[in-house]
Amino acid sequence: MEQVEPALPREKLLQYGVHSLTDSELLAIFLRTGTPGKSVFTLSQELLRHFGSLYGLLTAELPAFRHMEGIGLAKYAQLKAIAELARRFYNVRLEEESALLSPQMTREFLQSQLTDMEREIFMAIFLDNKNRVLKHSRLFSGTLSHVEVHPREIVREAIKVNAAAVILAHNHPSGCAEPSKADRDITERIIKCCQVMDIRVLDHLIIGRGEYVSFAEHGWI
Repeated sequence: MEQVEPALPREKLLQYGVHSLTDSELLAIFLRTGTPGKSVFTLSQELLRHFGSLYGLLTAELPAFRHMEGIGLAKYAQLKAIAELARRFYNVRLEEESALLSPQMTREFLQSQLTDMEREIFMAIFLDNKNRVLKHSRLFSGTLSHVEVHPREIVREAIKVNAAAVILAHNHPSGCAEPSKADRDITERIIKCCQVMDIRVLDHLIIGRGEYVSFAEHGWI
């Protein structure tokens, strides 16, 4: 019996939809070409095996590619452009759609904004009484292991846009998303400050590298 060749990623996408593609097939479409003696699909599979996942690949810096044959500045630039394009997509999605946030959409957006930051960044998403996004802001920037947060500034920003609720988030550049005592304390202070103005704190998410912790999911809010 004659064997049928599997569909190329681009043809598979057009026939069955983008969700039918594996990570390596999607990556192959972006990279477009392989290297001498190696197809783009083989190259994509090798990259994912080497770095462990799409996350590991797209967050890797140039020195990590030193021992990957055929990966020069051009391919590295393509990979960084993919990661930045995804980050900007989530940013625009919130702005353009005036989105009604779901927990998954919130997490994906915050991970796209905070995962690669080299210092702690504290963000807030302000919502109306139907949980539609009014504004999102990077409010405070700190060091590798600390960011100073002022609850009154968060309330002030919420009042400016007439927000009924807020979602808090910050990153841990160390990669571990486990909240510290300081994280729990500042969350309590922000909640108390917001309650005075009848603003609900829906969640506080801590973003690590490939992981997150949601205060709401753990019943801490």
